Amino acid sequence: MKKQLYTAWAILSVLAAQGQEARLASADKQYEKYAYVDAIKTYERVAEKGYRSIDLFQKIGNAYYFNAELDKANKWYAELFAMNQPVDAEYYYRYSQTLKSAGDYVKANEMLAVFNKKNADDLRAQLYAKHKDYLEDIKVNSGRYKVENIAINSEYSDYGTAFYDNKLVFASARDTGGIFNRKHQWTNQSFTKIYASEITPDGALLEPEKFDASLNSKFNEATPVFTRDGKTVYFTRNNYNNGKRGKNSDRTTLLKIYRGVLENDKWTNIIELPFTSNEFSTAHPALSIDEKTLYFASDMPGTLGQSDLFKVAIHSDGTFGTPENLGNKINTEGRETFPYVTEEGELYFASDGQLGLGGLDVFVTQISSDGSYGEIRNVGEPVNGPKDDFGFIIDVKTRFGFFSSNRDGGKGYDDIYKFQETRKLTCEQLLSGSITDKESGLPIANARVTLSDASFKVIKTIYADQEGKYSFEVTCGNSYYVKAESKDYTPNELKAAIPEKSGETTLSLELDKPVKQIAVGTDLAKTFGIEIIYFDLDKSDIRTDAAIDLAKIVDVMKEFPNIKVDVRSHTDSRQSQTYNKRLSEARAKSTIAWMVREGIDASRISGKGYGETQLLNKCADGVQCSEEEHQKNRRSEFIISGM
Repeated sequence: MKKQLYTAWAILSVLAAQGQEARLASADKQYEKYAYVDAIKTYERVAEKGYRSIDLFQKIGNAYYFNAELDKANKWYAELFAMNQPVDAEYYYRYSQTLKSAGDYVKANEMLAVFNKKNADDLRAQLYAKHKDYLEDIKVNSGRYKVENIAINSEYSDYGTAFYDNKLVFASARDTGGIFNRKHQWTNQSFTKIYASEITPDGALLEPEKFDASLNSKFNEATPVFTRDGKTVYFTRNNYNNGKRGKNSDRTTLLKIYRGVLENDKWTNIIELPFTSNEFSTAHPALSIDEKTLYFASDMPGTLGQSDLFKVAIHSDGTFGTPENLGNKINTEGRETFPYVTEEGELYFASDGQLGLGGLDVFVTQISSDGSYGEIRNVGEPVNGPKDDFGFIIDVKTRFGFFSSNRDGGKGYDDIYKFQETRKLTCEQLLSGSITDKESGLPIANARVTLSDASFKVIKTIYADQEGKYSFEVTCGNSYYVKAESKDYTPNELKAAIPEKSGETTLSLELDKPVKQIAVGTDLAKTFGIEIIYFDLDKSDIRTDAAIDLAKIVDVMKEFPNIKVDVRSHTDSRQSQTYNKRLSEARAKSTIAWMVREGIDASRISGKGYGETQLLNKCADGVQCSEEEHQKNRRSEFIISGM
């Protein structure tokens, strides 16, 4: 049922066979009915006899792809691309997924790059374009789980777990043992039923038993979720209730979410939820922390891809609101499915549209108080791998949980795996920096440093160490203000925007002394933090913004009438030396003339243009430098030559 649950709606419209021999007709019919096991045999026999066509290889590849046998799909997609014929962009994406399942991430990324060029508007293409180093991000998130296959798995499909009291509830296609053992055409396995296994105090799982006859029908049931009081269950079932089987317009029985209530130790009043339909599937219910919202997967109208995650309000009277798509931060053109919400407000889900290691990967995001979603993060290996990994649940108190996978080495088609999380996947950010004297650049020990939120609410106050260094643990994606204070200095405050990615954000603050000591040789430009007296390009006229800084120099000279100043004008090296010398001389003269007009006696001011003869860095003629590096050389100095 797992493949039906999350891939039935993923199948693209199948084109009618064109030019194929008559023997393909029955296989096409089986393909269109999703009876893939039989269709694959027929297609492969035809291919082995030497028949080659785009349509044939697409159908064999798709049959395996949608049945989650990615390694086998890879073989046939390789044949498809070996024909060097035009194919739809979607096949580049599918081929990349199967290449990942084979461990060939280099070629997989090459296919993703082509997919991006051919279908740049696709959300999956845009994700790859923005995060081409996604494998490195996944590597950082990996290694946080101890994973083990559990004894209760059978040789058939076991998947989709839920906690209920002291039991693990799950779906299984293990032989039900009756005289009439109905099997699904798609997988040639028994229809899945809901089973339960008691969890012992030491974490062991006892022999599974069928959960409840009133929940299990003659078709598929799976993925239950229970309210905390244990009296209400939501679960997935084929469109079948009260002995009636529903079908869509193509006469296919799809999936619906049902609700049951516990009365006298029996599950009764089994009803389909009102937002379900015969014409689309709804599956994999999950409850919010307050149990007022139901999350689920569906291909209902408004779906962005093959299946999306939705949410719907559960009203106090038991009625439901209108389903809402979770949006394109989570949903893609691929498959998003198997949601699970923890008591810490984390939303786990499976996706093959988000960037992963192959097939379905497990992802997590934080649900904010305003209903928005944080960074989407791949939980990493060993939970995720090159095959399908899904159905993740976790007990946030003990940090152990379960997920399902069809990875190599399992007991059956799908297996349930137990894990212990050894380290939480949190976006960890450190905001750090140094507090220094603006004029000297020396550290200011024991400076008082205050962290405030975006609304200037104080969060924490600390003191810098002997080297002027400080650090705060902060939340990813938030903005903060850092204020530094110290005796004899003017306080300074700067804003820091923290990225939604683990790491360290650096924010250093310089403190300026309000009372400054000056002497012969002091550069008044540095004293007042004047980096440059601005002139228009190739001109020497004093600009309005330059006059503001010059007024500071004039004010000091009026306060101290014995001070004499030597005006020195410098340029960068991006013109000829002759030109720069002439321009700097003109600017020095204009500066002096302005100061004289403002009341400073000409005898107190000397000046000279130095052009590019006193560069502060390597940026001489012919040296490649940044604009910032050139800027350091375009400066004006006001050196006290006498007092």
